[in-house]
Amino acid sequence: MDTERNKSTYRAFIQRVFNEGRLDVLDEFLAPTYQIQDAPPGTPPGAEGVKYAVSLFRDAFPDLEITLDDVVAERDSVAARSTLRGTHRGTFFGIAPTGKTVSVTSLTMVRLVNGRLVESWVKNDTASLMSQLGAGGG
Repeated sequence: MDTERNKSTYRAFIQRVFNEGRLDVLDEFLAPTYQIQDAPPGTPPGAEGVKYAVSLFRDAFPDLEITLDDVVAERDSVAARSTLRGTHRGTFFGIAPTGKTVSVTSLTMVRLVNGRLVESWVKNDTASLMSQLGAGGG
């Protein structure tokens, strides 16, 4: 197990898939058996769930940028503390575009096998995001 390689793979996954919106490269990063753990209700399983999440956020926040603030790895797992930033220019969970710039923290853990993600857990500060959009919450 190469923890530095796993961290590098995860960084590239965030940059290319989320920040650049490159859904065409998902097969490079996700194992065929990839699973999203603890996904919100209605999220499709596997790679389709990643496509759903990327599209949801990039449609609502076209200038989406995820900054990896801390990345640590042990054995086959990578954990990251990150900040998502973007300007609300598209509908997000029924909230019409506000033009507001948001900044949301997230904690993620992924497990990799043979250089590809096999499962992930993501916890975004959704209450803060909704509050910043004027929809209540934390």
